[in-house]
Amino acid sequence: VSLAVRYVLLPLLPMIFGILLSGLNMCMGGSATSCEECLLIHPSCAWCAQEDFGRGRTLTSRCDFSQNLQKRGCESQFIEFPSSSTSVLKNVPLSSKGSGPTQYDVTQIMPQKISLSLRPGDQTWFEVQVRQVEDYPVDLYYLMDLSLSMKDDLDTIRNLGTKLAQEMGKLTSNFRLGFGSFVDKNMSPFSYTAPKYQENPCNGYKLFPNCVPSFGFRHILSLTDKVDRFNEEVQKQMVSRNRDAPEGGFDAILQASVCKERIGWRKEAYHLLVFATDDVPHLALDGKLGGLVQPHDGRCHLDGNNEYSASTMMDYPSLALLGEKLAENNIYLIFAVTKRLYVIYKNFTALIPGTTVEILDQDSKNIIQLIINAYNNIRSKVELTVWDHPEDISLSFTATCQDGQPLPGLRKCADLKIGDTVSFNVSVEARSCPPRGTDQSFTIKPVGFKDRLEVAVDYRCDCSCSRTARANSSICSSIGTYNCGTCRCEPGYLGARCECQEGETSSMYLSACREAEGKQVCSGRGECSCNQCLCYESEFGKIYGSFCECDDFSCARHKGILCSGHGECHCGECKCHAGYIGDNCNCSTETSPCISDDGQMCSGRGSCVCGRCQCTEPGAFGDTCEKCPTCPDACGTKRYGCIECRLFNSGRLADNQTCQRLCKDEIITVETLKTDDPGAVLCLYKTDNDCVMKFTYSEHANGQSVLTALQEPECGGGPDAMMVLLAVVGSILLVGIVLLAAWKLVITIHDRREFARFQSARSRARYEMASNPLYKHPISTHAVETDFNMYGKSYNGGVH
Repeated sequence: VSLAVRYVLLPLLPMIFGILLSGLNMCMGGSATSCEECLLIHPSCAWCAQEDFGRGRTLTSRCDFSQNLQKRGCESQFIEFPSSSTSVLKNVPLSSKGSGPTQYDVTQIMPQKISLSLRPGDQTWFEVQVRQVEDYPVDLYYLMDLSLSMKDDLDTIRNLGTKLAQEMGKLTSNFRLGFGSFVDKNMSPFSYTAPKYQENPCNGYKLFPNCVPSFGFRHILSLTDKVDRFNEEVQKQMVSRNRDAPEGGFDAILQASVCKERIGWRKEAYHLLVFATDDVPHLALDGKLGGLVQPHDGRCHLDGNNEYSASTMMDYPSLALLGEKLAENNIYLIFAVTKRLYVIYKNFTALIPGTTVEILDQDSKNIIQLIINAYNNIRSKVELTVWDHPEDISLSFTATCQDGQPLPGLRKCADLKIGDTVSFNVSVEARSCPPRGTDQSFTIKPVGFKDRLEVAVDYRCDCSCSRTARANSSICSSIGTYNCGTCRCEPGYLGARCECQEGETSSMYLSACREAEGKQVCSGRGECSCNQCLCYESEFGKIYGSFCECDDFSCARHKGILCSGHGECHCGECKCHAGYIGDNCNCSTETSPCISDDGQMCSGRGSCVCGRCQCTEPGAFGDTCEKCPTCPDACGTKRYGCIECRLFNSGRLADNQTCQRLCKDEIITVETLKTDDPGAVLCLYKTDNDCVMKFTYSEHANGQSVLTALQEPECGGGPDAMMVLLAVVGSILLVGIVLLAAWKLVITIHDRREFARFQSARSRARYEMASNPLYKHPISTHAVETDFNMYGKSYNGGVH
């Protein structure tokens, strides 16, 4: 409901805006002297064609908001206020299946034809629905580089037709296959032109001595459902040899696109052109090296032998011409190139709508899966293009994809399944009126679809009251034309009713030419004549207004350009075109440049200001703030979006076609990861089998993101329970023994110290008993001689 309300209010916004700014009232302050001029001032302005409107006032403006005109007495039937509208002329329902009896009447876009009536500055809108129907016929033309370096690839695809038909049969029941080849222009300096190389450019080349003469493009097999014919023709092919590294592949792509009858492209089928090569292409202006100065004319030049006859007469085609012819013939181009060329051809896809690039193995062994992946990628998205877009009409798109959320500024949807329906709201605004009688139209077409929406445009620039204009009307003193309530006087006459002649002046007239008392007559930028200001001419632009107070050159500028070139100057104020805002209209409201590859606005790390992302997350940079090695989610984003899905084909995005779209980084695998780079961020995560994956994320000076990852996650072996038990027991025993030994050592040292102390004390005691002169033993011994002869005995001594 909110979306519907939004679309209903969208055309009324200019009127609402004008009412809110009635103080400015650009309608009354403008230079409108006729109904048509009034309508051009602003889409909210209306004109009163009532004859007696404003009578009795000296000056009055018939150009005003319609509400104001009614309040001032203008009846509604005299108010000229056209508005933009949309009419659906053809609206066949969308088909659900592409093959079967109704395959020639398949409808994938709705409606098919509409008509727009546009008032300049006023917006209208319409809705477009697109559906990728199931089982839609497919034409696939295989365009192969047959230069010498592709010899192993030629051997690989000799049975490609049968295998490819089997795989494509799972996607469509109506499949046709064709084949063509190319080398390069058979002239110097692109090929070998000496006489000995005319029949065999490999003459003298030891590795491969025989090959066919060089050629630009050769159509070999028209599109057919007999895949055995494809195998037969491929079996006959031989490689050739050219001199320089780049090939003439763009010549071949253009011929395969525009030679519709020879190739056999069906109108009611998807057109897939697979371009297989292992080198870069020559581009426009390269032909000057060989003296080819004539630009390519974009036409078919196949001779009776189905060979490109203008190869040595015209230059290589430009990318713009190539993109134009591919889109004109509804051809999806698939670049199948080797890994080293991926970035170069990826850049080409940004310049050529409806183009994808896939990585081809050196020997093309993955070509079938590559084609299937590219086909699924093509069928998973819808992108609208506009053909023959009139310069004075601005278009803005709002996509509503599978999630149902409006995405302003986007004209494409991705991640779709076959059979899904998406819608686009298209707002249309005319900026000016073309010359009367000019018919305008444009076409909206999904890239690669035959279906289209044709839009016819007519302009509401004229007023209905102008159809009843009367020349020499009595209302205009018979000297003027009465048209929409005003008089257009003959030369030399002035006034609301042509009642005055030039040169007449009076004080009454002069006072009516002042905006307010004390102001200059006609703001000093005009002359007062017959109650009206005649504004001077200016070399800078137009001066206008009831009092010459306005001009169309005194508005804000940006880089020296008035209103930045995206708006009109009205009385000192820029009125911006659709899609621009700001005082000088330099701020674009387009948000599509801010949408990152994952569909988020500025990758969720900033805001879109004037069509450019302003990153608010510290460390974030890039056009859509997509680069941010130091952001908290950087490691997680690179893990799921690149490492898991692209490197290991695992994770939640492994089966999602968005993996290649999200991951544009260069991934380098190494055996040992270096973490000493100061500009790289180390990321690691635990895998499902308890291993640890490590990688680094860095940004090169050229702006490319580089991921350096281990070839395999680091995994440690599980612990042995018995060894753990023995280690624990052994550790306990060892600790016990160490503690006992330490205790024994401490006791031994203590005992030895005590024994030494005892010995020392004993020694001191012995010394005291042996050598102390004051010590006297308690028992004394004396020797006594006594003469016992007198008693008949003799004693020598005795003891007392």
